[in-house]
Amino acid sequence: MQVIKVVYIITDLSTGGAQMMLYKLLSRMSRERFAPVVISLMDHGTIGDRIEALDVPVYALNLEQGKPTLSALWRLVTLVRQLQPNLIQGWMYHGNLAAQISKIFSVKRIPIFWNIQGSVYSLAYEKKLTAAVIRASSYFSRMTASIIFVSHVAQSQHEALGYHSKNNCVIPNGVDTQQFTPWEEARLSVRAELGLPEDALLIGMMARFHPQKDHSNFLQAAAILASDYPNVHFLLSGCEVDRENQTLNQLIEKLGLFNHVALLGERQDMHRLTAALDIASLSSAYGEAFSLALGEAMACGVPCVVTDIGDSAWMVDSTGRVVPPRNPEALAKSWRELIELDRQERVSLGQAARARVIEHFSLDSVVAQYETLYESAIALKLN
Repeated sequence: MQVIKVVYIITDLSTGGAQMMLYKLLSRMSRERFAPVVISLMDHGTIGDRIEALDVPVYALNLEQGKPTLSALWRLVTLVRQLQPNLIQGWMYHGNLAAQISKIFSVKRIPIFWNIQGSVYSLAYEKKLTAAVIRASSYFSRMTASIIFVSHVAQSQHEALGYHSKNNCVIPNGVDTQQFTPWEEARLSVRAELGLPEDALLIGMMARFHPQKDHSNFLQAAAILASDYPNVHFLLSGCEVDRENQTLNQLIEKLGLFNHVALLGERQDMHRLTAALDIASLSSAYGEAFSLALGEAMACGVPCVVTDIGDSAWMVDSTGRVVPPRNPEALAKSWRELIELDRQERVSLGQAARARVIEHFSLDSVVAQYETLYESAIALKLN
């Protein structure tokens, strides 16, 4: 049996949902059938260490953000030539375009796939370089074997922007339901860590600090709710979501939430923090396609309140609540509805959420879809 060498070209390997999904995919991919290699356009990042721990080679081109250069492109082309892959998989917008260019200038007769992790409600929300990459990619998209979207919303939005529609598919981000699982001990230990009573209600969001995630929306809703429920506390965790973040801390002070909000920064025990929540939330304003953090909260048996962005409403379905983006009053109202349920009713919603994850987007089923797609492309090329 041929071992298929797959080169993944990703924008960066900082901590984020797209990067974590690549790590999770590689952690379960068959090494008897595939030999993965990862190239990061930027630095090695925190996820690079974790990928290397899987015995997957990681190369970093160390581009400065927003500053692509011809010398870096040549280094990429040279590296891909040296690696001699059977297949190239782009990951994230810049990674996709770089993967396509590397194929054009290095190895022409191999399949190339793109992975698109985000949705596009308006290019005005994107950085200028990212918007330019998205536009340019619509032209190059016809050269791909397939574009893998993580949500149906993302697929329709990109096709409306002119992305080639032939052979495209939707493979959602996969949730590790063995790691993310209901865990009563976590509920108690996290409250002890935060100095909270065991019966404190805990609402949380796991997301990096970025305008897309709209932490302001979450905190404004928290201020509305906290005035009526003094036993409710809020947990935020993610890259740059810590006490060093002046923007967040100034808003927390302004809203009078200093004693109600825990900012835990980037953590390695997200499964523990998530399982400790009574309610999980996603307050994004734009850009989400398939939120891995949302799927992980559902897998932990935590009922969720989400903004109607990307496939979040489809993910939650009847197991939680869906509200409009940029509407803290609606977010607080839905939190209130779940708080007013007794604990067993919330537990039942959480159980239904976990069952939905297992049925529709478990990690093992997602990995199997990628493996089948890759093997089919190689078989088609050989024929």
